[in-house]
Parts: sequence; C-alpha cells; structure tokens
Amino acid sequence: METSLATQIGDLKLANPTMLAAGILGYTGLSMKTVIDAGAGAVVTKTMGLEPRKGYLNPTVVQTDCGLLNAMGLPNPGIHHFKSEMGKLKKTKAPTIVSIYGFSANEYAQVARKAQTIGADAVELNVSCPHVEKAGAQIGSDPQLLSEIVEVVADNVTIPVIVKLTPNVTNITEIAKVSQNAGADAITAINTLKAMAIDTETGRPILANKFGGLSGPAIKPIALRCVYDIYNAVDIPVIGCGGISNWQDAVQFIQAGASALQIGTAVAFQGLDVFSKITKGVEKYLKSKGFSNIKELVGYAHQF
Repeated sequence: METSLATQIGDLKLANPTMLAAGILGYTGLSMKTVIDAGAGAVVTKTMGLEPRKGYLNPTVVQTDCGLLNAMGLPNPGIHHFKSEMGKLKKTKAPTIVSIYGFSANEYAQVARKAQTIGADAVELNVSCPHVEKAGAQIGSDPQLLSEIVEVVADNVTIPVIVKLTPNVTNITEIAKVSQNAGADAITAINTLKAMAIDTETGRPILANKFGGLSGPAIKPIALRCVYDIYNAVDIPVIGCGGISNWQDAVQFIQAGASALQIGTAVAFQGLDVFSKITKGVEKYLKSKGFSNIKELVGYAHQF
C-alpha cells in the first residue's frame, strides 16, 4: 500500500508535514532554499516588520541543558527589502510563509499586504514573541486586540493567515477560538516560553535583554498539550511547534492534532538532515501501522 506524506494547511499544499520554524535560517532566500532542498515541506521566514530593526545587543542566545534561550529582539531588514530574497524561492515547490509583526492592526495589515505582493504563499502573524514590548505576546494575550489584528489582516490579503500563539496565557484554547473567529486559516502552537538565565559568578542575567524565549526539548510536553487542547477547540488546521527533535516527537504531535510540524531548535543542534530523518521516520511509522496518509493519524489520540 502506498503511503502519502502530503498535507494541507488551508490552501497551502505541502509534500510532507515538516516546516522550518521562524527565526532559524530564514534570513535569506538562499538559506531557505537550502532548507527546502534538505527536505522541508515548507519554510517560514524570519519575522519581518514594516521598518528595519536592529534587535538587541549581544548576548542574545544562551544554550541550556534542554534547549536554547534567545532574546534577539526581532532583528530584520524590513519587509520592503525582502523582495529579492523571495525571488530566489520562486522555482521551489515548497510554500514560503512570511512571518510578520507590527505594533498596531494597521501596521500588521501593511506588512501582510507587502508580503503578499513580494510572493508570500501565506503569512504567519507573530503575536507571541515573549521579549519585545508592545508587540508579540502582549498582543497574543489580549483577545480583543488579537481579534482586531487577525480580522484586519484577513481582510487585506487573499493568502492564508496563520496565527502563532503564545503559551504564556491562562487559556490558550480561548485565544485560538478568537483567532479562528476573526478569520485565521490555521494556528501555530506554540512560540517560546518566557525564561531567563543568570551567571553564577557575577549574578548578572546573561541575556542583554534579561528575559528571552525558551525553545527546544524542554517545552515539548507543553507544546504537545497545547496542540491537543487547540485541536478540540477549533475547526482549522493546527501546526505543532516546540521541541520536535525526531520522528517520534513528530508522530506524537500529529496524534495530538497537528496537521504539520515546525522545526527550529533541532536544526541548530542536528543540522539540516533533521527534516529528512523525521520525514522518513513518520513514513515508516505510517506504513507499519497501516495508515495510507497523514490525515488518518491527525488527532488519533483523541479517541481514547
């Protein structure tokens, strides 16, 4: 029996469920093309804004025993300067999703329109960055503001709108419902958790911004629970993100309700081979269990 790894997120068609998460190798068209060539089913760019942003001073990244802690500050060249990079991806078959941020609904809409103009196949709204004031998680934890932003963006573009949620809220399912009701085509769960590191000898916070976002294996159980809860709460696809490092992790997220999977920190630790390793492992698992496609496995854990 032939097994298909193809999956769909709104109008986006992916040859396999793996995606490059925002913030990892998403700065240039060449780097993202390399990721696609390595086997990713889709790529998400570095988060882009209306104007160029330098981000925070170093140190911006700390390796922990169980992942990475970062406070980059959303450095980016500005969406207007990314057109040439997008051109390098036009001949690839994998969708390019542009991650965007703003400081108001109007600004999000402007960035989204420009992203569509330069060739984005979808936009992912970063309303969940835990270390940038007046943006990110401050928006993602305010249902009214989030609803306004998602609705305005959805009204201004014809490409799919994906909302990346923060786990730093009391009830993530309510935030997911708000996103769906406002016009989101899919949910990405989750972004990093607000965290910090301190130098033992000096007593100083290590990150220049003091606080950052924790990613990697440490947050996987939290991300898995969020995907499981959100799958029950909405009728739009869920993209799992958070600590996915191998095919077993991938299968668990799909069983929890994820239709696709974003991989970030594992790329830093394992290299680009992680995409093909996960894809091959998922395919082998599907065959061994008698599934003919990914869709049959999505949400499987909810029957128990």
